[in-house]
Amino acid sequence: MSVSLTNLRAGEKGKVHAIAAGKYATKRLYEIGFNTSAHVTVIKNDAGPVIVSINGNKVALGRGLAHKVMLAKDQ
Repeated sequence: MSVSLTNLRAGEKGKVHAIAAGKYATKRLYEIGFNTSAHVTVIKNDAGPVIVSINGNKVALGRGLAHKVMLAKDQ
């Protein structure tokens, strides 16, 4: 089951399943590590940007862009 990155709470983990964005946004996300099967841990998801840990790095994404990242949520 795929869920948007914005639907996960702090501490939840998932694996990148797909990116539902345009060509430029998809390329940018791939460049910062949001490749298919990359493991993501949400650090902060309340007001403002969504902050995640991916490949050992903290990354802040605006809510609009974060909504386009689809994850397979870890159980």
